[in-house]
Amino acid sequence: MDAPTTTSGENGTSGGGWFTPRKVSSAPTPDGAQETPDGGAVNALARRPVPVDAPAAQPVDGAAAQPYRRGGPGTDSVDAERVPVQRSAPAVEEGSPDAILIRRTMAEIGPIADKVTSYFYALLFVRHPELRSLFPAAMDTQRDRLLKALLTAAEHLDNTAVLVDYLQNLGRGHRKYGTRAEHYPAVGECLIGALSRYATGSWSPETEAAWVRAYTTISQVMIDAAAADELRSPAWWHAEIVTHDLRTPEVAILTVRPDHPYPFLAGQYASLETPWWPRVWRHYSFASAPRSDGLLTFHVKAVPAGWVSNALVHRARPGDVIRLGPPAGSMTVDHTTDSGLLCLGGGTGIAPIKALVEDVAERGARRPVEVFYGARTDHDLYDIDTMLRLQQSHPWLSVRAIIDQLAHLQLPDAIREYGPWTEYDAYLSGPPGMIRSGVDALRDSGIPSNRIRHDSVEELLVVGN
Repeated sequence: MDAPTTTSGENGTSGGGWFTPRKVSSAPTPDGAQETPDGGAVNALARRPVPVDAPAAQPVDGAAAQPYRRGGPGTDSVDAERVPVQRSAPAVEEGSPDAILIRRTMAEIGPIADKVTSYFYALLFVRHPELRSLFPAAMDTQRDRLLKALLTAAEHLDNTAVLVDYLQNLGRGHRKYGTRAEHYPAVGECLIGALSRYATGSWSPETEAAWVRAYTTISQVMIDAAAADELRSPAWWHAEIVTHDLRTPEVAILTVRPDHPYPFLAGQYASLETPWWPRVWRHYSFASAPRSDGLLTFHVKAVPAGWVSNALVHRARPGDVIRLGPPAGSMTVDHTTDSGLLCLGGGTGIAPIKALVEDVAERGARRPVEVFYGARTDHDLYDIDTMLRLQQSHPWLSVRAIIDQLAHLQLPDAIREYGPWTEYDAYLSGPPGMIRSGVDALRDSGIPSNRIRHDSVEELLVVGN
């Protein structure tokens, strides 16, 4: 249950009989569309939850909950530290009553999110130790993902179209972790336990009921999507590495062969797990459009402390077998229009942009495609030769390299200078900071938000696209 940036985490058995999802039908509706619960539907509180005490064990990763006693400094009390947050509510709060209550909780716990996360996982593993095996052995990079995904989803309750798509992808993706429908109540129980302990300024019976309704809806959408996906796809694919091309000391291009047909669309991404770090998954975009031989290509940059990326760049070799999660992402080409494509790729973010160009070429389209390939140095333009060859083959394609150290313009400034782009659909892929500034530049250039697409998983819902 994590983002988009981002996916991970799982959960356990019913913790007291509430958050119980409705029974899942054995088959999806005939057209494959999934019924999603009404936004106001509640499986309600079967009863008031028992008070949540701090777990006997310390939170995972050694982030211990700090002692607290009402009316005094930290002592040996079993209560976790409660940090009061002075929060000034906006003059006008928009949205449904439940959404308003949930956002108040979010505003309060924002400054202490790390504490809430540590307490949440400690509570989950102490109350439901059988779930620990679903998680990686080391939780330093995993820890935030589940809780952040739940909170992000709950915060966007009023954005139904985006939220349902996000949750359905999340539900399908969680199959690879071994998540089952009966695991969701334990997560709900511990989520409410963590929130009620730390959001002391905004918590009330009405707030708790709003969170129960939100989580019931969230979990049911994910459960339904997973149940439907189980009828047509495996939870994961094994894939053998066929080629490993080290383009720079830190960037490798990997081509893999899945053991079963792997359907995806250009512009999407998949989660990868290596044999060296079990249960640790990271997202990588497909670097080519679907191929007739079924091979898949990924561009991977080794990042500091990146377990999966360093294993794929420095350790993986042809013949090694990795695992693939299902495809996800909506940064795909709308082939029902003839609008131009404005594509911004930063670093290894050029991978899905290349796939989009190939997708347009395979359709025989003549729509204009403008690619801005951003990099810090010319050394970072590891795939520029491929992009220039594509430009030579397709007169409708234009490729511009924007190098920070050589140009007087950075990527967002170049977009503004080369415009206008009012007749284009925009696609962005790269670091979150580049996407944020790129989105601002595109909006300044007159492209409406509904024509700007990107799959920066952590930023997807935050930027409001």
